[in-house]
Amino acid sequence: MQLFQRIFFAAVLAGLVAGLALSAIQQWRVVPLIIQAELYEINDVHALEHANDPVVVGPHLHLPETEAPVAGFDFAGFDFERAGLTVLASVLTGLGYALVLGAVSIFSNIPINRQTGVMWGLAGFISVALMPSIGLPPELPGMVAAELGQRQIWWVGTVLISALAIYVLYKNPNPAGLLIGLGLILVPHIMGAPVPPAEPANVPAALVLIYVANAMFSLFVFWLVLGFSFGWINQRLNKEEGA
Repeated sequence: MQLFQRIFFAAVLAGLVAGLALSAIQQWRVVPLIIQAELYEINDVHALEHANDPVVVGPHLHLPETEAPVAGFDFAGFDFERAGLTVLASVLTGLGYALVLGAVSIFSNIPINRQTGVMWGLAGFISVALMPSIGLPPELPGMVAAELGQRQIWWVGTVLISALAIYVLYKNPNPAGLLIGLGLILVPHIMGAPVPPAEPANVPAALVLIYVANAMFSLFVFWLVLGFSFGWINQRLNKEEGA
């Protein structure tokens, strides 16, 4: 099996495994929070539609302020169609990022194996999830956000610069490399992420904090599973090829 074929096959399998792991965590910890946020969004729209109705007393008509946000799996209200779409999106995400890791591994001449797989996963998490989330944390429905085009440009730039910084740190484990790498990582945040309009948020702050924590946890597990499984599968295929 040639190098490109082996990397591609390992990427497909690893992306599938990581995507399924991500979708499972999302169904358990993330989707219930999104559904709660959608209830606030729906009630706000309902309140606006009946703004002139004297019986309307506030935007959150059906969610008492004392109700605490809960992250957990709801068997009674399980939506199979929504779950299927979530699984599909997660698997496609896993496949896409796995192919990117494989391409970066080939062009940078840095192998992905059992020893380096977790490090690749951590590098992916830091550059694609952690660093961009400092300026643009995961968003719930109903949250106020900056203009989409500006957010996309800043996100892509932050991912690329963070990945370059990690590459510099890996290739130059010395004070100069450390200085350059840390300097690169700080560039997007010194420039600053797009600022959303100064409008009141519809979603309670407690729900937002819990959602961000669970979303980042799911991405952390996703990248670790992706890196480890990619390295394990790639090394296994390489051994079989040499046998």
